[in-house]
Amino acid sequence: MPARDIPSDEHYMRQALRLARQSPTPPYPNPWVGCVVVRGGKIAGRGFHRGVGTSHAEVDALAQAGRRTRGATLYVNLEPCCHQGRTPPCTDAILEAGVGRVVYALRDPNPAVSGRGAEILKRNGVQVAEGMCAAEAAALNEIYLKYRLTGLPFVTAKVAATLDGKIATRRGGSKWITDAAARRHARMLRGWNQAIAVGINTVLSDNPHLGPRAAGASEPWRVVLDSALRTPPRAHVVKSGRCIVACTRSASPRRRQALLQAGAQVWSFPGVRVPLRSLLRRLAAKGILSLLVEGGGEVLGSFLDRDLVDRVYWYLAPSIVGSTKSRAAVAGRGVAHLSQARRLRNVSIHAVGNAWLIRGDLSRWALS
Repeated sequence: MPARDIPSDEHYMRQALRLARQSPTPPYPNPWVGCVVVRGGKIAGRGFHRGVGTSHAEVDALAQAGRRTRGATLYVNLEPCCHQGRTPPCTDAILEAGVGRVVYALRDPNPAVSGRGAEILKRNGVQVAEGMCAAEAAALNEIYLKYRLTGLPFVTAKVAATLDGKIATRRGGSKWITDAAARRHARMLRGWNQAIAVGINTVLSDNPHLGPRAAGASEPWRVVLDSALRTPPRAHVVKSGRCIVACTRSASPRRRQALLQAGAQVWSFPGVRVPLRSLLRRLAAKGILSLLVEGGGEVLGSFLDRDLVDRVYWYLAPSIVGSTKSRAAVAGRGVAHLSQARRLRNVSIHAVGNAWLIRGDLSRWALS
């Protein structure tokens, strides 16, 4: 085979990155990981991680390769783990299989790993190379990286608004801003996130379902910001069986008990309003790493005011509502000067149904 036709480390790492994306559901709080084992210029084994409690990608790939692991090169997009969790350390499996070289894209920021996995392999005679396709690997695991380095979930804001930035008329009418095709696309976002957050006014005015409404899609947690516990026990979000109502400690004990009996979880916080950063930390501690904020305007404004939004999906409908009394898509305090306006990066714009979808990144954790 001519030298120019021999696949490179980059080629095999891209194979591993593609495999990582094959998990049918997000593996959180674990990362997306894919792995290939190569011997004699041919792929001997492939694997990817499917979620908590399942085999890691390296173990699957090594099992598929069988006896062909001796002296092989293993490519994986994240540093192999070296600690005992729900599954044994991947470093043990790699050493037992007799792999001669390991190429990984990104160091795992998990304090239980963070360079220790690579060091164990080196001490036992395995050649180790780090950094191949690191930018792509970081983008793939942007949610996991933010969680490990900040203790917070990745927050995506989703808005459907008119050309003049309204989400409801002066009488509260909000159905529908966009057409059915655009709404179907927006519901797909729910399937990509572990939890959906709304304010109590949205629950009271729309009684939303907040589910993906798609066969086979996982049901997200519904998170309601409701300082005074006004959420009706028979609301759709509560009846979903996966509802967290965040309130303040001054909320009515009677209402709290009614929501608990209806199957909701009630989280109480100090202060007169639910502290968003504290709420996010508690969600992350529960294993919820990806949160979609759907509104209303006060909730979205509060997240933006506190610089807690990582990415924005904005569905812009070709209609005009008017009136200073109609509801704005973003409320909150806002900025005093245009120079302080939050500006999206990596912006893409395309038609979805009757709307234009504007997608862009806000925080340094959004790596697309």
